Amino acid sequence: MAVFAFSVAPLGAGESVAPQVAEAVRIVRESGLPNRTTSMFTEIEGEWDEVMPVIKAATDAVGIDGHRVSLVIKADIRPGTTGQIDAKVERVEEILAADAADEGRS
Repeated sequence: MAVFAFSVAPLGAGESVAPQVAEAVRIVRESGLPNRTTSMFTEIEGEWDEVMPVIKAATDAVGIDGHRVSLVIKADIRPGTTGQIDAKVERVEEILAADAADEGRS
């Protein structure tokens, strides 16, 4: 199991790439795999063999107009775990909340 963060965008498509990126995000969401999109990356969680075809399809969709495509992928591969797309963030938020509570007592 792994969490993948990827960013895909057409090069030379003009100032706004939002329509192409929206299509890539639509493909990720339709995959049914756990995912989230931020201003810089889309994260998707699953097995290598189920995630990579989704990233490829998203990349293909962004380049459908013949544009050159930029793709950045980062992966946290952690066999035997699930739910890390949320759990990793929750662990950090718990630490920050505890630190804030400790500061409030000082």
